Amino acid sequence: MSQEQFQACIDECLACMKVCNHCYDACLKEGDSHHMADCIRLDRECADMCAFAAGAMSRNSQFAHQICQLCAEICEACGNECKKHDHAHCKECAEACFKCADVCRKMAS
Repeated sequence: MSQEQFQACIDECLACMKVCNHCYDACLKEGDSHHMADCIRLDRECADMCAFAAGAMSRNSQFAHQICQLCAEICEACGNECKKHDHAHCKECAEACFKCADVCRKMAS
């Protein structure tokens, strides 16, 4: 597959990475960051995975489909955690994660 064919998924992964990084930073600044520990952890993992997936697709990795499948699973887990919280940054993150998970699943199939 060419980079052009991957481009929509690359764009979603990079957008999700940015939103997860913002949520991660904002969660650290919340008054009770212990309560946000799972959200913080998943934000970090999701941002890292999205960056890795975008890189793999841009390199036309032979493992891109499997990486996209794993990225979808991590994005969904992050989205499920973020949607538990009332903070605007968490709600925005959940939305971005679910959107990225959907696009990555389509790419993986």
